[in-house]
Amino acid sequence: MATINTCYISCGSNRTPQSADWGRNNLICYGSCRAVAIYRPEGWSTKPASVIYTLTGHQDRVNCVQWIWNPDNSNEDELVSGSVDKTVRVWRQEGDEYSLTATLKGHTGTVNAVATVKVCTNVIDNNSATVYIATASTDSTVRIWRRELGKDFEEVQVLTFGTGFVLTAAFSLIPDTNVPVLACGADDSKIHLYVLQEGQFVKKRVLTGHEDWVRGLEFAVEDDGDLLLASCSQDHFIRIWRLARRDSNTGTTSSISSLSLDEDIKMRENTFAFHHNDVERFLAVSLESVLSGHENWIYTVKWQPQQMKGNRWHQPMTLLSASMDKTMIVWQFDVAAGVWLEKVRVGEVGGNSLGFYGGLMSPDGQSILAHGYHGAFHQWSYQQSTLTWVSTVTGGGHFASVQDVDWDRDGGEFLVSVSEDQTTRIHAPWVSPGRETCWYELARPQIHGYDLQCLSMISRYQFISGADEKVARVFHAPRNFIDNFCQICGVPLDSELKKKPVSSLPEGASVPALGLSNKAIFQGDDSLKTDRELQRHPNEQYPDVYFTPVALTAPPSEENLLQNTLWPETQKLYGHGYEVFALASNPAGTIVATACKASKAEFANILLWDTSTWRQIASLEGATLTVTQLAFSHSGQYLLAVSRDRTWSLYQQTGEMWERVISVDKKRSHSRIIWACCWTHEDISTTSQCLRDKKAMVWSVSSVTGESRAAEAVSGLDLSDSVTAVDSAPCTVRGQYLFAIGLESGQILLYRWYAKDGSWTCCHTLTQSNAHHLAVKRLRFRPRPGQSGSSEAGSWLQLASCGLDHAVKVYNINISKL
Repeated sequence: MATINTCYISCGSNRTPQSADWGRNNLICYGSCRAVAIYRPEGWSTKPASVIYTLTGHQDRVNCVQWIWNPDNSNEDELVSGSVDKTVRVWRQEGDEYSLTATLKGHTGTVNAVATVKVCTNVIDNNSATVYIATASTDSTVRIWRRELGKDFEEVQVLTFGTGFVLTAAFSLIPDTNVPVLACGADDSKIHLYVLQEGQFVKKRVLTGHEDWVRGLEFAVEDDGDLLLASCSQDHFIRIWRLARRDSNTGTTSSISSLSLDEDIKMRENTFAFHHNDVERFLAVSLESVLSGHENWIYTVKWQPQQMKGNRWHQPMTLLSASMDKTMIVWQFDVAAGVWLEKVRVGEVGGNSLGFYGGLMSPDGQSILAHGYHGAFHQWSYQQSTLTWVSTVTGGGHFASVQDVDWDRDGGEFLVSVSEDQTTRIHAPWVSPGRETCWYELARPQIHGYDLQCLSMISRYQFISGADEKVARVFHAPRNFIDNFCQICGVPLDSELKKKPVSSLPEGASVPALGLSNKAIFQGDDSLKTDRELQRHPNEQYPDVYFTPVALTAPPSEENLLQNTLWPETQKLYGHGYEVFALASNPAGTIVATACKASKAEFANILLWDTSTWRQIASLEGATLTVTQLAFSHSGQYLLAVSRDRTWSLYQQTGEMWERVISVDKKRSHSRIIWACCWTHEDISTTSQCLRDKKAMVWSVSSVTGESRAAEAVSGLDLSDSVTAVDSAPCTVRGQYLFAIGLESGQILLYRWYAKDGSWTCCHTLTQSNAHHLAVKRLRFRPRPGQSGSSEAGSWLQLASCGLDHAVKVYNINISKL
C-alpha cells in the first residue's frame, strides 16, 4: 500500500473553445491552467467520476487538447496538447501512467488549435501508422508534423495565412484511401481545404459562406462513403458540407443539396482532383445544409462517433453544437423530409454563466458534456426509461488561483476553498451503499464580485471570507444545505439537529440583482414561488438568480451548484483600510482575527472580533507590512502572525485583554518574506516559513510565560526551493511531529521533526505531477486522524492543498508507512 495516494483532484477547464476532448477510451482530457487533466466521466465504469491524472510540463496555459484519432476506431492511447508557451506536447499512456514522448517547437505565437490523424500503411497493424499533427498558432501559420514508424516527430510543412490566423482545424481520411484531408477555419470567415499529395498538403478549395470567424470544424464519414464536414461560426450558423466521390470532373449540382436548401442558397458542386496510388480521383464539394437555432457565437460542432453495426462501422447522422447562448443542441437528419431537425436542446439556468465554450459527445452518443466560462463541466445523459436528457454529476473546480482552504471545525467532514475566480466551494465525499466513496463539489456558498483571498471556518456551518475589498463577510449554512449534506455524506441528520436546531434557519439564499450580498430566503418567501414571472425585472435587464429548494441524494449538478447552493450572508465586518488578506478563528469559534494589505504600520494592525456580537474587541499592532497569515493556538490562548516585513509576532490573551508578548525581528528570523505559519498539535512550538530564503524554522515558545518572554529558534531546515505553505499534523508519527511543507515549485514535502535533537527526516515528496505545478498557496491537515467519509480511525491522515494552478487536492496518508 502506498504511503500517499491522491483521493481527490478538483480543477476547472481552461476557458478556451478547444480545451477538452472526449476519446473513444471513455476518458476526457482537458487543459487546466498549465496542465492536462485526464478525467473519467460519470457512468462509464464502476468507478465514480474523477480526475485520475494530471500531466505537467507546459510553461503556460494549455489552450487545446486532442486524442490522436485512430482510423480503425480503436481506443486512443496518445494525446496532443498545445499551449500559450508556443509548444505542442505529445503524451502516451503506458500502463497506468502517462509520459511525455515529444515536444514540438517551431511556432512563434500561441498555439490555439490542434488536429491529428493516423494513416495506416498496414491495416492489420495499427502501430505501423504514420501520424500527422496540424497545429495552428497566432503567428499566422499552421505547422504540419509527421511521425513515421520508429521515428520521432518532424516538421514537414508550414502553411502561411498572411496576416490572418487559423482558429480551428480538422483532419480526416478520404474514404477508400489513406489520403489525409485537412480543413482549416480562419478569421477570414473561410474554410481552407488541403489534401496530402506527394508528401505535401496542397490547397484544393476555399469554402465561403460564413460571415464571421469560423470557430469549429469536424469531419464524419457517411455510410455511403462521402465525407461530411460540419462548420460553425460566430455568425450563429452551422454549415454542413459534402465531399462526394466522383469518377470525373462533372461539375453537376448535387441532388441532396437541392433537396435541403432553398434556391437562393444552392451551391454547385466544386470538383477537384487528387492522386491516390497513381490514379487520378475526384471529390465534389457542395453545401449540404445551413442550420439555424443558436442566438450567439457557436464554438463547437461534434459528430456522434461511429458505431459498430454487424461487421461494419455506421455513422449516425447526429450533430452536437455548443454556443455562447448557454445552450447545446443535438441535431438529427430526417431522411424522409431531407432536412436537419433540432432533436434536443439543453442548457444552463440562472445568471451566473456566460455561455459554453465547447461541447463533447460520448462514444455511444448517450451523454453530452459542455464546458464554459466558469471552467465547469455540464453533463446530460439520455435516460432510456423516461426518454429524456437529465443532468448528471460531474467533476470540475476553480478556474483561477485557489488562495485558501480550510476544514470544517467539527471533525473535518468537508473542505472549503476560495479562489480568485470569485467563488467559495465546498468539497466532500459522497457516501452511498454499494458505491465507491469519492469526493465531489457539494455547494458553492459564495459567488462574489471580487477575487477571494482567504477564509476561516468558525464552526461546521459558519465561515468568514475575505476578498479584494475592505469588508470581511460571514456566512451561515441554510437548512437545505444541512439536509443535503447529511444525506449525501452519510452524516446522521439527528446528530446535527442536536448540535444546532435548524428550524429557525433560512431555507436557502439568492443574490439580488446588482448585489454582492447573499440574501436569506425563508420558507414562505415570494422567492420560493414557482411563478418566476413575479420576480422578474420589468425590462428583463437584470434577472435574479432564484433559489429552489432541492432534496438531493447525490452531489448537485452544475446547474444546481450555480443556483441552489448559496449560503446566506449574516455579517459584514468593517474596519480595515485596505483589502482583507488574512483571516483566522480560534478553535472555540468565539473570536475571529482579520488583517489587510498594508504598506505602512498604521494599516498593518490585526482586528479581533467577538463572534457572539460581531463587535471589534481589539486592535493589535506589531507588523509594519501586510500580515500574510494568522494562526490561533489549539488552546485559543495565543495568536501567531507572520508578515511581509520578515518578522513574526505572538499575542496572548489575558482575561479580556490581548497583548503582544513576543516579537521576533528580521535579524533573528528570516531574511525574506514569511508566507506561512502553524502550531504543532500540542502548542509547544510554532513553525514559520518564508518565501525566498528557502528555510523552515521551528521556534519554541514554552518560555512565553516567563519573565524573558523570548522565543528560541530550536531548529532550521534548508530546502531547495522557496517555501509558501506549511501545516502540522494533528498527531505525532513515531513519536515525532509531522510537517507538510509546500514549495513555490508546486512540490509538497512531508518531514518528521524530532523535538529532542531537532533532526529532520524527509519521509515523502509529492512531485508536480502529484501535487501542484505552480506555487502551493495553503496546506491543511484534517483536524483529526482518519478519512472523511470513512469510519476507519487512526491509521490515516488527510492533507488538503491548493495552489496557483487552480487545483484543490486531498491526499490520504498512511501513517504506518511514514
